[in-house]
Amino acid sequence: MDAPHIDTIAKRFAGRRLTRRQALVQSGIGLAAGTLAAVGMPALGDARRASASSAAEDFAGLVDIGGRSLFLERRGHGSPTVVFESGFRDTAASWSTDLLAKPGATPEVPRTMVLPGVAAFTSVVAYDRPGTFPSRSDPVPMPRSATDAVNDLHRLLVAAEVPGPYVLVGHSLGGLFVRLYASTYPDEVAGMVLVDAWSEGLREALTPKVWRTYVDFGLAIPEELQDYPDLESVDFEAVANAMTQAESDHRLREIPLYVITAGLPFDFSEADVGFSRDAWQDAWSTSQDQLATLLPDARHVIAQHSGHNIHQDQPELVIGAIRQVVEAVRDPDTWTATPAATPT
Repeated sequence: MDAPHIDTIAKRFAGRRLTRRQALVQSGIGLAAGTLAAVGMPALGDARRASASSAAEDFAGLVDIGGRSLFLERRGHGSPTVVFESGFRDTAASWSTDLLAKPGATPEVPRTMVLPGVAAFTSVVAYDRPGTFPSRSDPVPMPRSATDAVNDLHRLLVAAEVPGPYVLVGHSLGGLFVRLYASTYPDEVAGMVLVDAWSEGLREALTPKVWRTYVDFGLAIPEELQDYPDLESVDFEAVANAMTQAESDHRLREIPLYVITAGLPFDFSEADVGFSRDAWQDAWSTSQDQLATLLPDARHVIAQHSGHNIHQDQPELVIGAIRQVVEAVRDPDTWTATPAATPT
């Protein structure tokens, strides 16, 4: 997609909140942020004009990964490098932009969002997957597989010369992508934070009929985005299969793992999506508990005041969890000791 067209679509939705149903269709039930906002995001044209930068400098622009380019934002200094993976159809801006702020309003004390908060104590990178809205990366044919996402991220980190080791932070569907990355490239990953992460365990926790309805619903294209070609779509059945196979072949090695689960339930009705909210919530809670048992020393906290988008609702909690994992990578003894109290 050319820059003028994507900028036109971005302006159409900038700062605008969706209706409940629009948000549900966009997020595929808990797979991405419930708002579409271009606020605080560099325009694609600006990204294309960004110059190359050394690994030691802040950078925001396009990186060639071999025939096409991905948008990368890099800030901060120090090791390990924290790598952010966004939720379904969500851009890197969700980690750095306050999407809950009222458009045009200037709060007396702006909130510290996750990416800049973490960049204060170590190196961070975030990027736009192709097809996220509005993605600043080159488009690709859809649907894509989880392996495609992992391969893109690996090529990006190599091309941009982002030094390891990495602490991977994944929200929603991005949580499964970072788990698959850790299984594929275990020697590169030193820690992980899962932020209300999507899990293949949902398939087993839901009835076959509800799972099939969910898979079909998640591939729906919102009416408001029909003009946006190459919108991200995935086959959730195939995604679940890929993670199940990876777990069988290469179990997650012993690293600091922090699981953060939303404390507030999903907000939708059966009329919206074709299946029960209670059934979905029970399955989601079960899958979160399963994630917390992936490693024996994993830490698990419930974000009591957050819905699915914990990094927007309670960014300070996510920053705190990432800090604990980063400190554990730097000094493993801090992880085996009693964890410090974390606000929930």
